[in-house]
Amino acid sequence: MIYLIFFLFALLSWIVSSSLEHKIKEYSKIPVALTGKQVAEKMLRENGITDVQVVSTGGHLTDHYNPATKTVNLSEAVYSGANIAAAAVAAHECGHALQHAQAYAPLKLRSALVPTVNFASRWMSWILLIGIIMVETFPLLLEVGIGLYALTTLFAFVTLPVEINASRRALAWLNDAGITTFETHQAARSALKSAAYTYVVAAMASLATLFYYVLILVSRRD
Repeated sequence: MIYLIFFLFALLSWIVSSSLEHKIKEYSKIPVALTGKQVAEKMLRENGITDVQVVSTGGHLTDHYNPATKTVNLSEAVYSGANIAAAAVAAHECGHALQHAQAYAPLKLRSALVPTVNFASRWMSWILLIGIIMVETFPLLLEVGIGLYALTTLFAFVTLPVEINASRRALAWLNDAGITTFETHQAARSALKSAAYTYVVAAMASLATLFYYVLILVSRRD
């Protein structure tokens, strides 16, 4: 049964990712007046944020906001693209910059968890593997592994309100600033909604995996 659940999550993840790729490709054909870089700079400026830099980064769908360096990092296609997909993504990342400037609580929690989650991600796979092998003789090791995995699951769920709120900020600003029309606004909303679904699926898959490890621990103890 557990393997069926994992298969369903893997299939769902593929469907959501494919849908996002398709929408990004489709909406990249709908032009707007500004490039992603210009959209980001305009949104930051109009919200009174002057200490955040907009930069280009390599890769595909690698767009992110880095609170440590105060940079909105846009993939090359978004940075130079003058289309609704680029505008939506750029505004979304600036939404995170607004969260940072306004000390948005979920973002503060997420940032505080980053060092611990990085540590957990580095070691938990080995600890879980060895813990499963030695569960009957040394169950504490698996318990530690489950604890580390629980931290990554918590991080995934804390990420959800951060991403959803950033999209809401982005869509509201795109509309108020006149970047989107009625038709293009629906496209922007659709693209950001698909992106949000990827985080939802990842969080649910992480929770299912966490329960799987807990079941191993409980069943072996019995």
